[in-house]
Amino acid sequence: MTLRRPGDGSFEFAKPSVGTGAKTIASFWYTSPEIFEAEQERIFSREWVCVGREETIPKSGDFFTAECAGESLIVTRDTAGAVHAFYNICRHRGTRICDQQSGRFHGSIQCPYHAWTYGLDGKLNVARNMAQVPEFDRDDYPLREAAVGLWEGFIFVNLPGDGNFERAFAPLIGRFAQWEIDRLRTAHSIRYDLACNWKLIVLNYSECYHCPLVHPQLDRLSPSESGRNDLSEGPFLGGYSELRTSGGSLSTTGHRTRPPVGKVSGENLDRIYYYAIFPSLLLSLHADYVMVHYLKPVAADRTQVVCAWLFDPRVSMQPGFDPSDATEFWDITNRQDWRVNELTQLGLKSRAYSPGPYSNAEGLLSAFDRHYLNVMGA
Repeated sequence: MTLRRPGDGSFEFAKPSVGTGAKTIASFWYTSPEIFEAEQERIFSREWVCVGREETIPKSGDFFTAECAGESLIVTRDTAGAVHAFYNICRHRGTRICDQQSGRFHGSIQCPYHAWTYGLDGKLNVARNMAQVPEFDRDDYPLREAAVGLWEGFIFVNLPGDGNFERAFAPLIGRFAQWEIDRLRTAHSIRYDLACNWKLIVLNYSECYHCPLVHPQLDRLSPSESGRNDLSEGPFLGGYSELRTSGGSLSTTGHRTRPPVGKVSGENLDRIYYYAIFPSLLLSLHADYVMVHYLKPVAADRTQVVCAWLFDPRVSMQPGFDPSDATEFWDITNRQDWRVNELTQLGLKSRAYSPGPYSNAEGLLSAFDRHYLNVMGA
């Protein structure tokens, strides 16, 4: 495929296949506990899932724990700086090793039950009282680990441990080089607990058909009809919208008060790029900051979302740095979205619901449905 990059002029208004009757999918895909369990097995247990940022573990031994498809993982750096995602169980009796959300290992990882001790690379170094056990070999019992993929400072995991990250993410690698996202640092985050299915959040993010009504403060700064898409099929979907005023910003002031991040220049100064990265990350690229939504499905009708704002550390480390113009603007916008997402979840439970037609402004939604159903084997 030909890769299109922000600023190369190859964006287009993507339409669904309305001529063939593109419609929303059946309600059970959003409401069924059985479907939710199948998603855990077919999507979140197999796809590349984002679990956080490298900045969270800057030094050897730093760690955080993450949950993916019901599995607890220890994400840490070894002495060589490599990132690992170890299954959080001891190879002796299966005891959960770490019950802290984050911290630092001092040279090793030790099980609290019988003190089996592993190196930061996962190798079993100490197994008490096992030397005389016939045929026991410490090399046979390293911590099991998921595969790790690193992209733009984000950490992705693949539970089977056999995924090819470079091949899977080929359409995105290098695409956002101007923003130098790997250099940015998280300045603020907000956690939201939503009473809706995770897919409704992705679908809502992928269209601005609703913006004039639901987000009047957003529509005043960025016209809903300005959207153009470059990735309109497959696991990565998105494109850009324009600002109404050059030099503006999606913030409570409407004006850009910080220098551009990275090497952002030209037409990208007056665009906001939005990409849904299947299945767990929503990425919004602004001239002066990057916003991220991390999605964690909890149940068929429950999703945890963490929204985080990333800034250039040369700016965010300055005395008096205040990101509230951006964070407050998007907190308002997020809560407006969450309300309609939850209303949609309620409506999908009705016996009166049947699939409705997508509009010409919802091309990415029908594309998401196609990819989702394909992954689910439907």
